[in-house]
Amino acid sequence: MLKPDPTSLFLREDVAAHWTPAEALQQAFALHGEVFRDVPGRRTLRVELGGRWYFVKLHYGIGWAEVLKNWIQFKRPVVGAENEFEACQGLAQVGLRAPVAAAYGASTGHQAQRQSFVLCDELAGFTSLEDVTEEWPERAPNPYQKRKMLYAVAQFARAFHGYGFIHRDFYICHLLADDGRLSEGHVSLAVLDLHRARRFSQVPRRWLKRDLAALLFSSLDLGYSRRDWLRFIRLYRNQPLREVWAEEGAFWRAVLTRAEKLYDQGRRKGLVKGVYRG
Repeated sequence: MLKPDPTSLFLREDVAAHWTPAEALQQAFALHGEVFRDVPGRRTLRVELGGRWYFVKLHYGIGWAEVLKNWIQFKRPVVGAENEFEACQGLAQVGLRAPVAAAYGASTGHQAQRQSFVLCDELAGFTSLEDVTEEWPERAPNPYQKRKMLYAVAQFARAFHGYGFIHRDFYICHLLADDGRLSEGHVSLAVLDLHRARRFSQVPRRWLKRDLAALLFSSLDLGYSRRDWLRFIRLYRNQPLREVWAEEGAFWRAVLTRAEKLYDQGRRKGLVKGVYRG
């Protein structure tokens, strides 16, 4: 039987009406539903509880080998659901759209063996930007639509990083557009899949570079030009481009280099459409 850590438990009222604090871990890990992801050490399911729909991420512990491998590589290991819970809570506090955490819990024990979960409200009525832009390489949208998407993504990324968050998987598949707003011609965004997210008082440059390179890499097949890329930089920094380039030219060139390296790797593995030519 899982032994819960009472200092790591959060149950919102709607969940507390169905679960007891002492048995929350068992009840979370007993949930059944549609499996969205099943990888070693982690499962993601869409579940129903009390007539409401949620997504639950179940972390089974990553083991000491994985913990040691991460530390040897100078990486902080992600050992459970805590990162996601804290990111969801923090984003809600600053007014950025993300899944709202309804419950969180972790077991006692060593970090490599702890089991944990986070239960979040379903983000209904949203579509990932990867799906929204799926046909763009073959059927380009009008320039105004592309410009609005670029503007919305730049503004969201600026706010996300400005509040100290990094995603560590900041691809367009993890940015979602509000379907209702999109049908009205507006782009209103949310972010999800935050299990590797962290928050800093000021985001370190190396993590900022990785997030921005991931974002650029995942949009290279969408037909944006170099001029659009420079426009993104100006919007993201909210400064005249000349000033940004004078202060940060080397940083943004490094972002582009990393994005193109990721794209080359994706091309070799057949993971990209291969439209981008540099």
